[in-house]
Amino acid sequence: MKLIQNYINGKFLNSLNDEFIENFNPATGELIASIPRSSNKDIQLAVNACRSNDNWHKISITKRAEWLEKIANELENRYEEIALMESKDTGKPISLARNVDASRSVYNFRFFANLVNEIHQPEFKMNDAINRVLNKPLGIAGLITPWNLPLYLLSWKVAPALLMGNCVIAKPSELTPLTANLLAEVIDKIGLPKGVFNLIHGYGSECGQALVEHQEIKLISFTGGTETGKIVAKTAAPMFKKISLELGGKNATIILKDAEFEKHIDQIVKSAFLNQGQVCLCGSRILVQDSIYEKFVEIFRLRVSQMKIGNPLDEDTELGSLISLRHKETVMNYIAMAIEEGGNVIYGGKEPILPETFSNGAFIEPTIITDLSHKSKAATEEIFGPVVTIHPFSEIHEAIKIANITNYGLSASIWTKDVQSGENIAKELDTGIVWINCWLHRDLRTPFGGMKDSGIGREGGLYSVEFFSEMQNICTFLG
Repeated sequence: MKLIQNYINGKFLNSLNDEFIENFNPATGELIASIPRSSNKDIQLAVNACRSNDNWHKISITKRAEWLEKIANELENRYEEIALMESKDTGKPISLARNVDASRSVYNFRFFANLVNEIHQPEFKMNDAINRVLNKPLGIAGLITPWNLPLYLLSWKVAPALLMGNCVIAKPSELTPLTANLLAEVIDKIGLPKGVFNLIHGYGSECGQALVEHQEIKLISFTGGTETGKIVAKTAAPMFKKISLELGGKNATIILKDAEFEKHIDQIVKSAFLNQGQVCLCGSRILVQDSIYEKFVEIFRLRVSQMKIGNPLDEDTELGSLISLRHKETVMNYIAMAIEEGGNVIYGGKEPILPETFSNGAFIEPTIITDLSHKSKAATEEIFGPVVTIHPFSEIHEAIKIANITNYGLSASIWTKDVQSGENIAKELDTGIVWINCWLHRDLRTPFGGMKDSGIGREGGLYSVEFFSEMQNICTFLG
């Protein structure tokens, strides 16, 4: 078992109350770590550490980018360790942890380090004056990240926050603390100035809430559930903090009658079940044009039935465990609800039979449900597990209506040979991101975020630069 500590002002410390939270491997039930149960007093200690460093924002942005590159290089040196930690901490397959979590965590720092070459100071000339727009740091950035992609999403926030000259207080999920601690070890090793990066562990309702409430923290970037996001917004908005909320999704996968779905079936299955469906971008509602509905369901079901579920550390495992037994119960309750609402479970819906080592793990078979109303709770509420519902539609306008019916608006994918038709449909969808004939194909320069209950704000590329800074206009009279 690993004893994890907070990282404040360049030192690893227990929480001031000296209390701890146990951390378990969800696939085996094994106790793997103990983390601090921090409080508002630990948040204040981190704020003091940020205040004590008044030089970080004075360093040139080029020098700050060099620090990001150092972090990327050291993370790359620990690439396999990151993958192993993420697999044990989340229950996800090691291949996924390696190819997605570890690689993207390195790339996030490298991407923002290189982005410095694209950041320019705009100038607006008048007949008798010139206006220059500056991006100034806000001071302290509070970053709250979820359990599904722990280091992936933490690095997505830390890198631009540091690049723009802010000091950071990061609060990772108490369910997945291992790689956040690894990042602190990396930052400590490379010698980043003390107080620039601080890491606080604990419950969201305790130290997370204290982070959002603190008067001196001017910016909150939160990724997590919609209900928690509402609490963050309610707390931060009256204090006039800058906030970015990347929340839940109930995303549609739209299959048109001309789609080459047999060619793309692996991608479509991946979009439904990646990370056991615990990705906010997963397409958990599949809308299929009625003329190909039966054939699609048959082929989709066959491919899903071939997925290997089991030991996350096996290289060929495609589905691991869910994040916790509690979340497993929530997902199973949704499956039961879908049946009560008239749904037909045509595949999965049960606990898989696994070796004894994993008999108490949080595993659920990939589940496909048909014959369910697109207005039902199971088809409109976020389940965040390996569960998809499939719905037929006749005309395109019907698919658009079904896709837009939920309170969420994060992403969608459209599958068709007619790209122009796909783009026309995309414009009618109330979502922040639409993929056509692909899924999760990300250019980090583009804006990332959702509409409706999927959040507010955008991050990514220069959009992150804008969010993690305060714009100031200086008008100089030349007449």
